Order: sequence, then C-alpha cells, then structure tokens
Amino acid sequence: MDGKGMAVYSGENFLVKRKGSKAVLKRNVRNGIEYLTFPALEKTGIVKHLFSTRIGGVSEGIFASMNLSYTRGDKKEAVDENFRRIAQILDGDISDFVLSDQTHTVNVRKVTEEDRGKGIVCEKDYRDVDGLITDVKGIILATFYADCVPLFLVDKKHHAIGLSHSGWKGTVGRMGAHTLCAMKEAYGTKPEDVVAGIGPSICRGCYEVGTDVADVFAKEFPGKILPEILYEKGNGKYFLDLWRANYFVLYMAGVPENQISVTDICTCCNPEYLFSHRASQGKRGNLGAFLGLL
Repeated sequence: MDGKGMAVYSGENFLVKRKGSKAVLKRNVRNGIEYLTFPALEKTGIVKHLFSTRIGGVSEGIFASMNLSYTRGDKKEAVDENFRRIAQILDGDISDFVLSDQTHTVNVRKVTEEDRGKGIVCEKDYRDVDGLITDVKGIILATFYADCVPLFLVDKKHHAIGLSHSGWKGTVGRMGAHTLCAMKEAYGTKPEDVVAGIGPSICRGCYEVGTDVADVFAKEFPGKILPEILYEKGNGKYFLDLWRANYFVLYMAGVPENQISVTDICTCCNPEYLFSHRASQGKRGNLGAFLGLL
C-alpha cells in the first residue's frame, strides 16, 4: 500500500491467493497489463481470450486501475483508455468489441458483423442480454464482472464461441445450458465439441446466502448434487458454491468433464487484484471477460 492507502500493483509479483494445489488459470503480463487466461482454451488454437485484473489501467481511487465499467461513476476517458489497452492485448481494436447488457437474465444474443462495436463505439440496440454467441472472426465478445461467474465456451468443430455472465440468478436458471442451446440452434454446436472455462468469481467460502436463495437452488438442484453446491452454516445462512453449480450445469448439458476448466481464483479473496462487489461493499469497478475467434 502507498501512503494514501491505495494498492500498489506490481504485475506477476503481486501475491494472488489460489484455491487448490494446481494452477488452473495462467497469469500473463503484457505492456504492463496483467490478465488471466485458460491454457485449455489457448490449446484449441482458434480463439483469443482473457479475463482482466485490476492491474495496468489508468482509473483512480476505488476504480484503480483497470476499470471496465462506464456506469459506476468513473471518468469516461479513463474507461475508454482501459478498453483501448485491452484491445491492444487482444491484437484488435475497440471497434471489434461487442458488449453485453447484463441484468441477470438468461437471454443470449447471436452476434453478427452488424453488431461490431456496439456498446463502446456505437449504441447498443438491445437490452437485457447476459450471453453473447458468434461465429464471426475478429469480433470480440465482452461481458463484465465483480463476483459473478464468467462462462467461456469454445466449439472446436464449428468454430463458434459463447461468453456468458452467470450470477446466482443466471446459475439457478442454467445460463450455461441456455448458451449451449443458442449455439446449437445457430451453429450446430454439440456439447461434446465444446471446451469450457468457468472464470474468476466468488468462491464458496466467501459467498454466504440466505434461505431465499438456498431454497431456489434446492428446487433446481435436487438429489446428490445439492450437497456439493450448498452448505448449511446455521442460523438460516448457507455457503453457495457457484463454481461447482456452473460445472454441473455444463456437465449435465453434455460438456465432457475433462473439457471444463474451473477457476482457482476467487474475486472476493483477492480484492486488490480483482474487483469484488462483496469485499468492497459495492465501491468498485468492473472486470471484463473477452473472447474472440482468430
């Protein structure tokens, strides 16, 4: 920390708390920007992708430094510059991005060439879209986070991709399965051809919920699965494992177990490295998930 109480970032030297003994996500630094990638997605050879960290942007204060939200009070010119830096990492331009319009739905939009740049260089003409799919090379899908779960989906056979935002509402609504269904309808995607990544988000130990949320999950995930995702703490409180729940959503939809990579990094455990709504009590910016076909 510096004298003003601000976090001082130093790229790969920054201590990151991981879950488990095996590093699932790879840390990368380019042009002073640190970002995370899934080796399993890289191995497909058909996509570029990343999940941003707080390191390498120009935003200040509670938004320091790689904030990717225009709606939380940050300066527009700072967010613009942050997006430009991310575009450079992905060897693209900000006009290649297509942004979601997240409202915790399970709505999925098929993105075409006509959508290129929407949400950043031109206005979006859609609302309530938490999932994006495309088979257009060069377009970069973008969704945003500060504890919710990013879902990366890559169809190796048909060269199609999906990127979806899945909070607890999206998870209990099976957003991953909805995205796969949309990809099947649009591109002929079969789950067995999909490589999936469940990205950085809040872990079980940090995510306490009440009986209202627990009851909804108990109805949607009955039987043997429920004890693996919901743990009773007592006094009407539970710990919810969104990582495991989203794994089951994808696995039950037909994605092979060995083709699903589950994050080992929690946003809430690493609030100076990743934005966390719960850890910051809402005083934060947004992280971004980005996925595009080569």
